[in-house]
Amino acid sequence: MNILGIWGSPRRGGNSEVLLDAFLKGAAEGGAEIERVALRELKISPCLEIYHCFKEGTCPIKDDMLPLYDKLLAADVVVLATPIFFYGVSAQAKIMIDRTQALWARRYVLKRDFPGPERQGVLLCAAATHGRLLFVGARLTAKYFFDAINVTYAAEILVRGVDEKGAMLEKTDVLEAAGNLGRRLARGEKLPPVHLSPLAV
Repeated sequence: MNILGIWGSPRRGGNSEVLLDAFLKGAAEGGAEIERVALRELKISPCLEIYHCFKEGTCPIKDDMLPLYDKLLAADVVVLATPIFFYGVSAQAKIMIDRTQALWARRYVLKRDFPGPERQGVLLCAAATHGRLLFVGARLTAKYFFDAINVTYAAEILVRGVDEKGAMLEKTDVLEAAGNLGRRLARGEKLPPVHLSPLAV
């Protein structure tokens, strides 16, 4: 199994990174080949909406997103880890997701051969507050991100009340669950898809 972990936080050593690392450690223990991409270290421009992708299925912007397209298509499991900012994913994660419009166009507009949907997607979120609708925006964004790259939204771990750097380390039950999820997916277990209600909490 090839598992791609995408870390979307601007803060090094933050809670979403701790959560992702627990997942990837479990995946490695389960025998998967893992790759971890730190979006904060990449230079990715926002989508310019010039519709080149509708004609060619590729993005003409020459930046660090270009090699990430191939990684997204090659992975058996795609994991997106992000903190919650203003009830949504981080800016780093959202820019990357917006740029997958090129893959969406390749799949839906040009109808080219595309890997999936047996591939699986996982959302990992860390949030400081406790609001009832705290994860609605992130879950919907993840749903359509995974759809664009043709992976099934298979699992999520959403953690409230972790703000201070390192607070996730105290959530030993959550980290154990993340490791176990990584091991299960590394061993090829197929999970039932996540179904979102109109107000997915």
